[in-house]
This record gives sequence, C-alpha cells and structure tokens, in this order.
Amino acid sequence: MPDVLIATDADSVYEELWAVLGSPDTTVRWVREGAEVRKALSARPADLAIVDMQIGVMGGIAVALDMRLEQDAGRLDPCAVLLVLDRRADVFLARRSGVSGWLIKPLDPIRIRRAVAAILAGGTWEDDSYLPQPVAAPFEGQAS
Repeated sequence: MPDVLIATDADSVYEELWAVLGSPDTTVRWVREGAEVRKALSARPADLAIVDMQIGVMGGIAVALDMRLEQDAGRLDPCAVLLVLDRRADVFLARRSGVSGWLIKPLDPIRIRRAVAAILAGGTWEDDSYLPQPVAAPFEGQAS
C-alpha cells in the first residue's frame, strides 16, 4: 500500500490530488508548510512526496533540495518527489532540483495517475503538456 505525503497550503490542490489518490489502497497524508515535510517524513517515511511549487515559507524546490541532502546524508529514508509547478518556466528549476517528476497546473486526473504510477514503479515523469505544438513551416521557395 503506497504512502503519499502531499505538501501544499492550497486546499484546492490538496482536494484535487486527494480525489485522484485517495483510496483504501493508498495512505494520503497532508502538510501545509514546506518546513513540515522533513518532520513528517522523519516521523513516518513515505513512498512519494507531492510538493506544490508555491507552498508558503519553504517552496517546492527548497523542499526537494532539502530532502535530497538529508537522504544523501542518511538522515532521511529515500522518498521520491513529484513537484506541482505553476508555470512552464518552472520546468528548468524542476529539472535542476533532481526530483523524480513534475506536473504543471492545471492538473487533471489522468496525468496525476500516470505520474504517480510511473514514479511509484521506480521511474520518472516529465509532464510534456507545457511543450508547444509543432507547426509545419514551408521551406523558402516551396509552395504552401
């Protein structure tokens, strides 16, 4: 049974994630501040931490880096991190933070399920919904 820790101060983000993940087969916990993540994981390890980028006091990137440093030092059990990003520009930071994956708002149940399943299976998840749609452009001298 997977144990998921959600870190967000936005009720709407928590409710959206819980609506998808909440089931008898999954334990879902919630903290409202980034600084509470390490305490919650120290008290009871989790399989996955879903962290909102814009959580107050200690943002998602700071939480991810703190978790990675604590895990590398052996003071925290391994826990995958899925960041919830607010905008496409945050993808750069997510990549640099070494997280297992990210989702970009607005969230939808299908992407949440796919991301969580991929990460819990030991993989990674990169939300490609931010990528621009390719547009075919004719070459110079080519009739359109």
